[in-house]
Amino acid sequence: MVTSVSDLLAARRPHRTDAARNFDAILAAARDLFATLGTQVTLADVAKRAGVGAATLYRHFPTREDLAEAVYVSEVDELCRYGDEFAATREPGEALAEWIRRFVTYMATKRDLLAALDRSSGAFLACKYALFASGGRLLTAAQEAGAARDDVDIDDVMRFVIGVTNSPFGSDAQRDRILRLAVDAVRRP
Repeated sequence: MVTSVSDLLAARRPHRTDAARNFDAILAAARDLFATLGTQVTLADVAKRAGVGAATLYRHFPTREDLAEAVYVSEVDELCRYGDEFAATREPGEALAEWIRRFVTYMATKRDLLAALDRSSGAFLACKYALFASGGRLLTAAQEAGAARDDVDIDDVMRFVIGVTNSPFGSDAQRDRILRLAVDAVRRP
């Protein structure tokens, strides 16, 4: 049974060392190419960047959607790991603020990837749950520490942050100003 977002990838990742190495190389190549060229990049280009043949790519990821989903799952897993790291190493208010910054930056750069996903898939729903759980733990800790508003819940925060990221930023400076606004909106007045 899959119990976390990490388990989603682990369940698909081959056990044989060479096959696992190819799986990881394909995922890394797709992540880089999707970020720079969008999800419509050819799978042949992904295989070439990964240093594997097309048959190897298709053995691990039979469709473009499978590959896009795996990239999304790996990135959500990374964002959740940041949440755990921030909770362990920072004050609750700063941990929440830093996670929101990471989340907004992530969402702003992943519109293409999100558009390529089946939003009714089990993996997408597991990722959504994981993001809400990660952010929810940080919000609760910040509220208990008196660093975040008591009149919001994680659903409010996520809807607000997702709304912010749905608008394209004119520049990095504008993105940073919007991030400060988003973080300030969650902090205790």
